[in-house]
Amino acid sequence: MKYKQRAEMCANPTAKKLLELMNEKQTNLALAADVTTKKELLEIADTLGPEICVLKTHIDIIGDFDSDLIIQLQRLSEKHNFLFFEDRKFADIGNTVMHQYQDGIYHIADWAHIVNAHTVPGPGIIDGLKEVGLPKGRGLLLLAEMSSKGALASGAYTEKTIKMAQANKDFVVGFITMRQLIDDPCFINFTPGVQLAQGADALGQQYNTPENVIAKQKSDIIIVGRGIYKAADPVAEAKKYREAGWKAYTSII
Repeated sequence: MKYKQRAEMCANPTAKKLLELMNEKQTNLALAADVTTKKELLEIADTLGPEICVLKTHIDIIGDFDSDLIIQLQRLSEKHNFLFFEDRKFADIGNTVMHQYQDGIYHIADWAHIVNAHTVPGPGIIDGLKEVGLPKGRGLLLLAEMSSKGALASGAYTEKTIKMAQANKDFVVGFITMRQLIDDPCFINFTPGVQLAQGADALGQQYNTPENVIAKQKSDIIIVGRGIYKAADPVAEAKKYREAGWKAYTSII
């Protein structure tokens, strides 16, 4: 099913907006910007924003974070038409994550279209995040699988995660996963650990190709980080990934 068709079926405004954006912009590339300075993050957002559908951030590793960073990022999001995914990986009881999401110095719920969470604490973590995010039209991804070697998120854990998602379709918009987990057009699958050539790094990260992730495993969005922004020509590299991801998508619709 095409992204545009799926968008028409989704009730969550973030899921709808993302699928429409992907169709309009012709990209299923998410960029993981794991940098530690405001300058680096803004440069990445501006130079690579035209190629991506989602900018994935770790806002708490920015050493010189301030509210101006968020204002500038929001302007770049509007300029280049992409969404923010704050990779916070919430993993606590509902009351705690509710405050982590809304309060503190980052006020994540005010600017991040999408966040994610582990399901180890049970469905209460979704309830806590939903209380803050749903009124703002935000979306939640559940960590169903991970790309690191030996990850414990598999089997019964993954199955229970899927059931939690199905019980919260108004707020849960998809999964962090290595493959399509369930045939539901409103759940968007994000797959990390993607490179143009398969392999692994020294810290256990395993890499998969865009073609395998999208065309064979039927995921939706490829997440690429160092493979792009550490390249000699990041823009040219981003275009390669964008083209590879879109080619894989168009080969199966």
